[in-house]
Amino acid sequence: MKILVPVKRVIDYNVHIRVREDGSGVETQDVRMSMNPFDEIAMEAALRLRESGAAAEVIGVSIGGEAVQDVLRTSLAMGADRALRIDLAEAPEPLAVARLLEQVVRRESVQLAILGKQAIDGDSNQVGQMLAALLDWPQATFASDIEIEGTEIRVTREIDGGLQTVAAELPAVVTADLRLNEPRFVKLPAIMRAKKQPIATLKAEDLGVDTSPRAEVLRVSRPPERTPGIRVADVDELVEKLRFEAEVI
Repeated sequence: MKILVPVKRVIDYNVHIRVREDGSGVETQDVRMSMNPFDEIAMEAALRLRESGAAAEVIGVSIGGEAVQDVLRTSLAMGADRALRIDLAEAPEPLAVARLLEQVVRRESVQLAILGKQAIDGDSNQVGQMLAALLDWPQATFASDIEIEGTEIRVTREIDGGLQTVAAELPAVVTADLRLNEPRFVKLPAIMRAKKQPIATLKAEDLGVDTSPRAEVLRVSRPPERTPGIRVADVDELVEKLRFEAEVI
């Protein structure tokens, strides 16, 4: 069984986000970038399935220019068998990403796609669901545990009321949540070996997918500053202020 794991290059989660002065977007110049944390969890899940004997090959794929090779190198250093870059100059919208991944899944005869539930830059939480719809495959989102028995996959999901376990026949699409696992620490020798491994490249246009945007970003701005809280002397004063706020509203 082949497992496909899409990985996205995003601003590192430890970096303080800055908006460009002209409001055209988020500042990425000279900013530390890394693999999307949810994608890292998805990659770890795929590697564990391969190590358990449930899968034979793990393929990491990323969309973008040459800069995304660093997250693909990270995938290889973690233990992915192959890396594939879909060459595209502009960042695609979620539907275009799903369509590109659909073509890769069909070309590579993948039986399981494991994605991070969302990317921390756009927070769209759409690609996994769209990919499942395009492939007409069953999907299990927000996975906190994954088990494979034969041709059946069982996924435990965290829901408002507790835990839900769903089963589906492979092939399938799964999206990874935070509590699925803790990604392994990549050691220096693995990083050095990954630098020598080849990364295959496909042109987005060769996949026959229209990646032109359907929406236009007019402006990006920071959220308004939060007003400071106030202290009250006692419960009576608190009740009075709450009553006043309710009347104003």
